[in-house]
Amino acid sequence: MNYRAVADSVAEKLLSYSKDASGWRASKRTNDVCVFWRPSSEYSGNLYKGEGIVKAAPQEVWECLKPVPDGLRVKWDKNVKVFELIETIDDAVSVYRTVTPSAAVGIISPRDFVDVVLIKQYEDGTISSNATNVEHPGCPPKPHYVRGFNHPCGCFCAPIPGEPRKTRLTTFFQTDLGLYLQLC
Repeated sequence: MNYRAVADSVAEKLLSYSKDASGWRASKRTNDVCVFWRPSSEYSGNLYKGEGIVKAAPQEVWECLKPVPDGLRVKWDKNVKVFELIETIDDAVSVYRTVTPSAAVGIISPRDFVDVVLIKQYEDGTISSNATNVEHPGCPPKPHYVRGFNHPCGCFCAPIPGEPRKTRLTTFFQTDLGLYLQLC
């Protein structure tokens, strides 16, 4: 599989999502964040977009979000139990396995996801992480886990002109969880 080509394609899709304002419906608003949704063109579920302003420089925000095994995300994100590097393709593209814990007192089985991830920096200082599910021979499905699928997803940490201590954070996700429940 040409993981670099897949990752580049996902980066283009996410960039197009960020520029396309049509069809989004607000589902949740707070003072700092707004979550939107629209039907996904990738699968039968929805594409979600979260937007907000974070009171920190883009590089600081990125340190909290960047997809690395020993990064901060595993520490703060309760939905990420394990984040493991499967293969480094080049300096910007890698394949990762993410494990999520069970939920609802064990009724919802733990999931694992295998994604190709591209980290990209744009000329305006924006940093993005783009991902989508892939098959990888080094990461077969594990017993007791349901294989979930991330369709093109990721985030943009964009500087705000004239505001060096603020970042516009935009995230897109469209995850197929596999809908498997653990029944007694």
